[in-house]
Amino acid sequence: MPLSAAELTRSRELLAASGHLAETMRFASVALAEPPKAELLAWREGDPVPRRTRSVLWDRADNRTYTAVSDLARDGAEAVVEWRHLPDEVPNFTVDEWHEAEEALKAHPRVREALAARGLTDLDLVLLDTWTYGREVMPEQWRDRRLGWADVWRRETPSGSPYAHPVSGLKFVLDMNTFELLAVDEDDDEARRAVGAVDASPAVVGEYEADLLPAVLPGFTVREPLAPLDITQPDGPGFSVVDGLLTWDRWQVRLGFTPREGLVLHQLDWVDGEQRRTVGHRLSFAEMVVPYRDPSFDHYRRTAYDIGEWGLGYMTTSLELGCDCLGEIRYLDAVLTDSRGEPYTVTNAICLHEEDDGVLWKHVDASGRAAVRRARVMVISFHATVANYEYLVYWRLHQDGAVSCEVRATGIMVTTPLPPGEATPATGVLVDERTYAPNHQHFIVARLDLDVDRDLSTPGAAPTNTVVEVDSVAEPVGPGNPYGLAVTTRTTPVRSEAESARSTNAAAARTWKVTNPQRRNAHGAPVAYALHTPSAIPALFDPEAPQFRRAPVIGNPVWVTRHHDDELWPAGDNPTQSAEDTGMSRWVSDDEPLESTDVVLWHVFGIHHVPRPEDWPVMPCDPVGFSLTPSGFFDRNPTLDVAPPRGHGAGADGGHCHA
Repeated sequence: MPLSAAELTRSRELLAASGHLAETMRFASVALAEPPKAELLAWREGDPVPRRTRSVLWDRADNRTYTAVSDLARDGAEAVVEWRHLPDEVPNFTVDEWHEAEEALKAHPRVREALAARGLTDLDLVLLDTWTYGREVMPEQWRDRRLGWADVWRRETPSGSPYAHPVSGLKFVLDMNTFELLAVDEDDDEARRAVGAVDASPAVVGEYEADLLPAVLPGFTVREPLAPLDITQPDGPGFSVVDGLLTWDRWQVRLGFTPREGLVLHQLDWVDGEQRRTVGHRLSFAEMVVPYRDPSFDHYRRTAYDIGEWGLGYMTTSLELGCDCLGEIRYLDAVLTDSRGEPYTVTNAICLHEEDDGVLWKHVDASGRAAVRRARVMVISFHATVANYEYLVYWRLHQDGAVSCEVRATGIMVTTPLPPGEATPATGVLVDERTYAPNHQHFIVARLDLDVDRDLSTPGAAPTNTVVEVDSVAEPVGPGNPYGLAVTTRTTPVRSEAESARSTNAAAARTWKVTNPQRRNAHGAPVAYALHTPSAIPALFDPEAPQFRRAPVIGNPVWVTRHHDDELWPAGDNPTQSAEDTGMSRWVSDDEPLESTDVVLWHVFGIHHVPRPEDWPVMPCDPVGFSLTPSGFFDRNPTLDVAPPRGHGAGADGGHCHA
C-alpha cells in the first residue's frame, strides 16, 4: 500500500525529533522504503507488515544531500534508522522550487530590464520555466551549485498559451538554493536575439482553446459534436479494489504509487481457481530521457530526465470523468509531500475501468455458424503533465493473459522563431510562420521485474528465470527445403551481464522471452512470457556525447540484469547535474550470471519525434508502447471459457451468433 498522509506526517515528525532535520533543509522526495524482495517473497499471511519511509533531503545552506530511513513501527519503536550523506549527488528538483524560482526571477531588476528590452512589461503574461542541467553543459564556475536555467515564454492574453511565443535568445541562470541570479544569458547572434522581442516575433497561430482561436484563425468554428456515446455497466464494474488489491477476471495485482515513478504494479498474478501463478513482481517506469537534437543556443542544454530530475508522481494530475475517463470508473488518490515534507493529496490520480476490446476470437464454420467471443480489457491509468508535455500512461490486463502498456504523448511542442529570411535549420521542421520545432526524442525506460511462474509451494523460493532472444530465420534452399519456404526460430540465452545489452532486429522478427526452465508446460517446453517491442527507437548519439554518457541505457532497447534491491534507477539514483552514468553501466560491469535466477528485464521505448505541422499548436496523442504475452505459459488458449456475448447463451447451439 502507498504511504498515507498520517504516515508521511509521522515520518517528518521522527526526522525532526532525531535532530537531523535543520531549518535550512528541504525534502526532494519521501517514498515508501519497500522491504527487500526476499522478505516479500517469504511473507505469509499474519506476518508483520514493515512500514518505512525513505526521504531524500538537501541542505540549502551548504548544498549537501542526505537520505534518511524512518521506521514507522506500530509498537512504539518508531525511529530514524538510517541517516546518510550522499557526497557529490544532487537530488531531483521540486515543484515548490519551480514556482519559487519564477517568483524570485520576476522580482529581480536585471530580469525585468532584460524582459523590458524585448517589450515585455506585463510580467503576468510571462512564464519563466526553470530546467536543470547536465554537468558538462553547466557553466564551469557554478558546477558546485544547485543550478537552474530558465526559458522565457509569453502569453498574448491572460489565458493564452505561453508556449505559443518563445522569447528566443534569452535565458536566466540562477542558484536554486538562494535564488540568486547568476547570469542573464543571451545569444551571441544579434538577429536571433532580436527576434525574441514582441514586435519582431512572428505572428503564429499558437492558441488551442476554442474561445481564443477565432482571434488568431479567422473563420474558425467548432465542428458539430458527434452523436452521444454512453458507456454504461448497469450492474457496476466487473472488478474490485480492496486495500490496493485489484481483482478482475483471472488477474490480481497490487497497485502502488511513488513520487518518482507514479503508478507501480506489484505482485501481478494469474489466478485460475485455487491455483495462483506469478507473472510479475514489480513493473514501473524507471527513467525518461528527452534530449532535444538541436545544438542552437535555445536548445543545446535542453535534455530532461523527467523521472530522475522531477518525478512522474509529482507531475501527476487529477483525472475527470467524461474528459479523461469514460465508463464505470473507480479512482484512487495519491498522497505526496511538498518540499517541506508536508503531505498533500492528488485526487483521482489513478483511473480504473474496463473497456470493450473488440473480438477476442471468432470462427465461422462451413455451415455458416459463427462462434464469437468478445474481449474485455482492464485499464489502469494515470496522466502526468511535465511542463509543456503530457504523458498519458495506460497499463492493460487482457483476458488471454497478455499485459500491454501504452503511453500517449500529447501537449505542446517547444518551438523557436526565425529571423526574417532565415532558412529552417536541418535540425527541425517549420510548423508556423517563421517558427520551427526542433527534432527531439522521448526515451522511456520500463523496469519489468517479471517472476514467471515462481514456485509457490516453497515460501520464499527465489525466481528461476532465464531471458532468451528469439530470431526467425529463413533457411536456404536445399534438399530439405527445395522451395525456400522453411522458416525456423533460433534461441539465444542471455547468459551473463556481459551480454546484457540487446538490440532489435526487425529482419529477424526478434522478440525476447522470460522463461522458467524449472517449470514446463504440457508440451515439455519451459513456460514463458514474451516481450514485443514495436516502439523501440534508435539513440543516434555519438558515444562520447555528454548526454549519452549520462544515460547509456538509451543506447539499447532491451537490457537484462540480475535483480538487486538497490538497482532501480538506470541513469543513477540522482541523475540531476550528472556527468557520467552511475546506473546501468555500473550494474552490468561485474558480469553476474543470468541463467535460472532472479532477473530484471528493461525495455527502452518511446517517440522519435520529427515534428509535423499537424502537431501544432497542440499535439494529437502519439501512442507508443509494448506488450508482454504468454508464450507457452498456458497449455492451450486460456480464453476458451470466456462467456459468449450477452444474449447468445451457450445452450444447444454452443453460444453461436446468428445473423
